[in-house]
Amino acid sequence: MITESTSVLVDVRKYDGSPSAQWTATRLGDDEHGAWLGTAQGVPVRSATGGWTSRFAYVMVVPRDDWWTATFCVDPGPEMYCDVCTVPEWSADGTVLSMVDLDLDVVRPWGGAARIEDEDEFAEHQVRYGYPESLVGKARQTCEWLIEAGCRDGDGVEPFASAYRYWLGLIG
Repeated sequence: MITESTSVLVDVRKYDGSPSAQWTATRLGDDEHGAWLGTAQGVPVRSATGGWTSRFAYVMVVPRDDWWTATFCVDPGPEMYCDVCTVPEWSADGTVLSMVDLDLDVVRPWGGAARIEDEDEFAEHQVRYGYPESLVGKARQTCEWLIEAGCRDGDGVEPFASAYRYWLGLIG
């Protein structure tokens, strides 16, 4: 397990390149699941529709070469919030993380079961942005995998079952 503390600009875009969300996180370290970023409560977030501040602290794992990221929040935020996205890309110096949000999300509230959100937005954006069929297929496949993998406490796979707790403990 590698640990470090580096500031990272997280830059999430829509398929047409317009901003979806942008904020600064701290790179907490890396393990077999990917890079772990921490965001404190109250961090400013910018988007095309305005700005807000993060309502609670959370960690995000950025896997290597997969079409998703997963965020794990302190209560009262959702326990798990997975974004289906293009494979995240790092700048050469590791200070900027970029990805394209593909709208589909898998959310697991504390004490609840994982569910898919924003299927309507995904359908709308397929038309608006002209998602290629290969991208639609990969996004749906990833979403279905996340629903299965995102089960809790030993029923799912890591990092969704419990591995995130170590990293969340560093900031929460």
